[in-house]
Amino acid sequence: MDDFRGIADRIALDIARGRLRAGQRLPPQRAFARRHGIAASTAGRVYAELVRRGLVVGEVGRGTFVRAAQAAPQGRALVEDGAAPVNLELNYPSVPGQSELLAPALAPLLRPDALTDALRPAAADGTRHAREAAAELLATGDWRPDPGRILFTGNARQAIAATLGSLVRPGGRIGVEPLTYPLVKEIAGRLGGTLVPVRADQEGPVVESVLAAHRSAPLSALYLQPTLHNPTSVTVPAERRIQLARAVSDVGLPVVEDRIWSFLHRGPEPPLAALAPRLVHLVDGLSKRVAPGLTAGFAVVPEDRVEAVAAAVRSGGWSAGAFALEAAVRWIGDGTVARLVAAKREQAVRRQGLVREVLDGFAVRSDPSGYFAWWELPEPWRADAFTAAAAARGIAVTPGTAFRVDPKRTPDAVRLGLASAGEPELVGALRTLAGLAAQRP
Repeated sequence: MDDFRGIADRIALDIARGRLRAGQRLPPQRAFARRHGIAASTAGRVYAELVRRGLVVGEVGRGTFVRAAQAAPQGRALVEDGAAPVNLELNYPSVPGQSELLAPALAPLLRPDALTDALRPAAADGTRHAREAAAELLATGDWRPDPGRILFTGNARQAIAATLGSLVRPGGRIGVEPLTYPLVKEIAGRLGGTLVPVRADQEGPVVESVLAAHRSAPLSALYLQPTLHNPTSVTVPAERRIQLARAVSDVGLPVVEDRIWSFLHRGPEPPLAALAPRLVHLVDGLSKRVAPGLTAGFAVVPEDRVEAVAAAVRSGGWSAGAFALEAAVRWIGDGTVARLVAAKREQAVRRQGLVREVLDGFAVRSDPSGYFAWWELPEPWRADAFTAAAAARGIAVTPGTAFRVDPKRTPDAVRLGLASAGEPELVGALRTLAGLAAQRP
């Protein structure tokens, strides 16, 4: 059971993120205790801790309310008053001149005759030109996907939802890494499925753990991020990929391979889809390569599952827009996407250098080519407490609890997204966080 400080940390995080607003009344302590499965005396200690931190105020006869203004943090201020908020939680890369690069391909689509067609929804399999362009974009090494097995969604998240939705029925089990993309947890809940964590080491998912989970009760699917895993940055080496492909092929286990960050990685590791094409559903998208506002998602699916996944796309209302698909075809064809990818690769390398410089001496795991870092916090910090303290200083980070699958294993770590903030703001935020981590909670 959580101690009272851990529960207070979570309430503090809700206040910092605005889920509990200024002036909002907290439930009576007995109701709070029932809701959280704790003793009434523990609830009293939680409320007392929140009062001590200056986050809530008790009014006799009325109850306990979120304060209209938080008390200043104890100790030396780490940021100037009025400093602009810095979001290291969102992670959408952008580079200088990006809009100027994207605009020319859109101009022909804005003619009234072209716009009429472009504003219609696209079929799940897009167009022949879109399939060929996507195959060219996703090709890597000796592997180029069959255009006839490519489907389109509005974004990569929808591609994940469609592929998993086509595989998992209520009560189904989905194998995942111990830390996984939070969206997959949401999708599993909507499908009535259960996430089953498989053991992972420094090279990614452990093959025997995958097989053991499947033997204990058949898995409906295995969801993996083998290249630049979010949040740990692990890239599964080629030999482990071959072992995984053989294992899933031996037991007939479908795989959803998420490659959304793979465009940053220059390594020779083949996609799992190249090693087990009859089982692997590869998903990717344009949001990270290009921009989140006008994007498309891709799913390369086994030949015999094209219609099943297409049906899931249609039933979910996840079809890509024709305008976005046509824009994507043009951006891929004229080299815009390639230029953006090159610029974002260089930017990611620079920002990783800033992390190494500012957070030197801390336990930070990252890849030199990635846009995020996994920071294992020093004792006695806990993830939710650190996240709340960072938010109080105007910096948003993602607590490790957002990625955990097993609720009994709580990582005292945070993920830093390096893509959305400007580099001067990123440096300032990292310095603030380093100073915060050096203090006691």
